Amino acid sequence: MPSLKDLRNRIRSVKSTQKITSAMKMVAASRLRRAQEQAEAARPYSQRMERMLGSLAGNLKGMANAPKLLAGTGKDATHLIVVATSDRGLAGGFNATILRDARRMIRELTAAGKTVKLMTIGRKGRDALRRDHARLIVESLTEIGRPTLTFDAARDVAERLLARFEAGEFDACTIIYNRFKSAISQIVTRQALIPFVPPEAAAPAAGAGVYEFEPEEGEILADLLPRNLAVQIYTALLENAASEQGARMTAMDNATRNAGDMINNLNITYNRSRQAAITKELIEIISGAEAL
Repeated sequence: MPSLKDLRNRIRSVKSTQKITSAMKMVAASRLRRAQEQAEAARPYSQRMERMLGSLAGNLKGMANAPKLLAGTGKDATHLIVVATSDRGLAGGFNATILRDARRMIRELTAAGKTVKLMTIGRKGRDALRRDHARLIVESLTEIGRPTLTFDAARDVAERLLARFEAGEFDACTIIYNRFKSAISQIVTRQALIPFVPPEAAAPAAGAGVYEFEPEEGEILADLLPRNLAVQIYTALLENAASEQGARMTAMDNATRNAGDMINNLNITYNRSRQAAITKELIEIISGAEAL
């Protein structure tokens, strides 16, 4: 049975922890609003650019003059997986869900006889995957979103991927990240980056016109596909940033509530122990007085 002093120290310690988690919740909430606005603002541009490139790529898919980012290398032997996590913890299951899906994809590709390589974005992903798959990691990037996530940072990641692709280091590239749905819900997403996979084209509307392109579709795609790669990475990182802040806010809110419950239970235990000690002292005093 802990002493009254131990209980007082424990209550003081939990109260200090509660103040920290409450402050972290408020900070995450303020950052979440800004990150959510950025992620939602980037979605329409990213989606429309994909649709536009998909309509262009439909005429060149499988042709000899198709850009390499569209046609691929002609092989499917080596896969590069970009695992996007956070640099900091205390975000609930945010990183765990991404890492779980990454490990699942590694097993699936390995079982199919493919060669797997990893690029990690974020310290948590690097540290976790280094324990099991250190030999697969070819590059690790940290502090991408510090102090703020910019398009230049995403373009730098895209240039690194393009350099490796041009050097023949991989045949296909996929990024794994969390898509923001709400503060309490994030969706683990796998998105193919290289080669470009055109979205399913909708049926053409009645009376739709026939377009002529200047320059040719191949030249337009050769210029826009690298730009689209940077846009898709930027969108994925924005979704990840919003998901991280939402998960952290929820985790800190739960931690604050749990600390409050623990303080209440400790106060009850402390009061009972104190009452028991007082009762024991009274019994000893009364027994001593009767003995006299």
